[in-house]
Amino acid sequence: MNLPDRHESFRLNGWHVLGLFVLFFGVIAAVNANFIVHAYASYPGEVSTTPYEDGLAYDKVLRQGDAQVALGWRAAMGFKTPGIVELTMADRAGRPVTLSRIEATLERPATLNGRRTLRFAAASPGVYVAKTDAPAGAWDLTVAASDAQGHRFDGARRIVAP
Repeated sequence: MNLPDRHESFRLNGWHVLGLFVLFFGVIAAVNANFIVHAYASYPGEVSTTPYEDGLAYDKVLRQGDAQVALGWRAAMGFKTPGIVELTMADRAGRPVTLSRIEATLERPATLNGRRTLRFAAASPGVYVAKTDAPAGAWDLTVAASDAQGHRFDGARRIVAP
């Protein structure tokens, strides 16, 4: 009678665990390296095709902001009543500012749908009103205004229509 050979069954030891550990983290590192290489190769980091010119234009925006702060104008913007947007301008001393030009847009915060251009008219010294058919809800009001001497004011506010 012949007995079958006894083969030892597989036993997991420390070297096997170390090999599996190294293999597992090696695969993770290889996948991450692959993602990094592809991300770096596909996005050069520039958002604009003319970054230098855009930087010069932004410097102009910063200078305008500094000039506006030095001017000391203050603006209050909001819905006075449903359908009426009011803009009140005052200088540093609280005196009303007479504006010769006002460009304003009213738009929803999350979409360009429903964008409206507002036409302001003087209601009293330093107070300007515009009619709008804007429905109730949140709106972003952007204003670019200047006086007869060319002093410029840029402002934006989130306002809520009743």
